[in-house]
Amino acid sequence: MIEAVGGAVLILLMRVCDVSIGTMRTIFVIQGKKYYAAIAGFCEVLIWITAMKYIMQNLDNTLNSFGYATGFALGNIIGITLEQKIGMGYLQMNVISLKFSEQIADVLRSAKFGVTILPGEGGAGRINILILVIKRKHQKEVKRLIESVDSRAFISVQPSVPFRGFIHGSRK
Repeated sequence: MIEAVGGAVLILLMRVCDVSIGTMRTIFVIQGKKYYAAIAGFCEVLIWITAMKYIMQNLDNTLNSFGYATGFALGNIIGITLEQKIGMGYLQMNVISLKFSEQIADVLRSAKFGVTILPGEGGAGRINILILVIKRKHQKEVKRLIESVDSRAFISVQPSVPFRGFIHGSRK
């Protein structure tokens, strides 16, 4: 019985590792980091094949199936958590404040974040749209700075893959 439980735990741990690596690999692919993606993919598949080999050799152990499924679920959670902690890549933030766009831009610029201001028009009349391209790891800090000036500002965030040019915030 101890061997059966040990095998299931081993499978669970291998799945946590390969699924977490797979999450990171997907992010590397999206960001165009092909060599990192290739290395991660190699490790991911090697771990997966080892887990599958063990499962196939012990098909009569039902605990292995639960270890496999639990490892997959936990691997997703851990992979996403790791990715959020590392904060690789860039984001584009669009900010609309009905009254405080200039003040928000000043606060962000004094914190060394680049801001582009575009004129716009909405239901409430003329507005300014602030656009920032920042490193993902600075998202919470930028949000906090914006909300310190206008807690009601509209903020949208989407992934960004800079193509070329100067990103002011990269000095931070």
